[in-house]
Amino acid sequence: MTIAAGETGPAHTVAASEAITGRGIAVGFMLVDRFSMIAFSSAIEPLRLANRAVGRDLYRFSLWSEDGAKCTASNGIEVKVAGRFCDAQDFDMMVVCGGVDIQRPDHRALHSALRRCSARGAAIGAVCTGTYVLAKAGLLDGYRATIHWENLPGLVSEHDGLEIGSDLFEIDRNRFTCAGGTAAADMMLSLIMRDHGPSLASEVADQLIHHRIRESGERQRMDLRMRLGVSHPKLLRVVGLMETSLAEPLGSQELADAVQLSTRQLERLFLKYLGRSPAKHYLRIRLEHARTLIRQTAMPLLSVAFECGFTSASHFSKAYLDCFGQPPSAERKIGPAQGARA
Repeated sequence: MTIAAGETGPAHTVAASEAITGRGIAVGFMLVDRFSMIAFSSAIEPLRLANRAVGRDLYRFSLWSEDGAKCTASNGIEVKVAGRFCDAQDFDMMVVCGGVDIQRPDHRALHSALRRCSARGAAIGAVCTGTYVLAKAGLLDGYRATIHWENLPGLVSEHDGLEIGSDLFEIDRNRFTCAGGTAAADMMLSLIMRDHGPSLASEVADQLIHHRIRESGERQRMDLRMRLGVSHPKLLRVVGLMETSLAEPLGSQELADAVQLSTRQLERLFLKYLGRSPAKHYLRIRLEHARTLIRQTAMPLLSVAFECGFTSASHFSKAYLDCFGQPPSAERKIGPAQGARA
């Protein structure tokens, strides 16, 4: 797969044309092995279409990998690159494209390239789990950032001093990060809007059949109503409380009182709409959070247990085994490769 900039298309008048230089903005996409193809393509296509819209290279982009050879995405597609991370330089923007098992490599060469370009004034960004690389390189200190919701607990546990949120994307001065997936398109469209005005950004969005450029503060995950496939307000309220009270689980009476129901009424509500008791649903939420922490962090298993509301290692291990068919220790030995999101 070869991607080339400079594809021409219909003429377009850019409101900020006086700010456009003849050489365009140089953008380096740093591809980490098993990067997310959807996040990468969502980030690079708006730039290509912006070039096409105006008939010139507003953005000149190139792709780079650790060894300068083809880089394989998480879906198995190989992408040709221009060279190695250590040779990447003279960019106005660098974008780290992360994906599966981002925690495993040390990313030393990539960290050096990012720090070098940052010192020269380049804007530094990331899509999907690429935020993890920026955090490890010390390039997010003092900046707001975001990451895919599934990777948020792991990143926060390792970098609790950083301002990491759950927004769709964040653009904070010369740092920009996004949750991944199609959120990369919204982030890039916002950057195009900032650089060249809303008219061009809207035209690119139309070319993408992207009906609305989402705001940075919009939520990443589907609304709880959509995720569960139910609309009962009291049930949704209780599940929401469960998802935000993991380390210190609420009791059945507390949950029932929060929505002015008896515990028996709450039990019937869960059985009717979700097919399980409130206690079993709550336990599943806590165990799924535990699995995420085990796969994405080096937290001791006992700490994971406490983080998810279990007061003893034996109780945690048994509940985990019953739910997932293997104990937490086996999950940790397997590592993130078997379960990480692609």
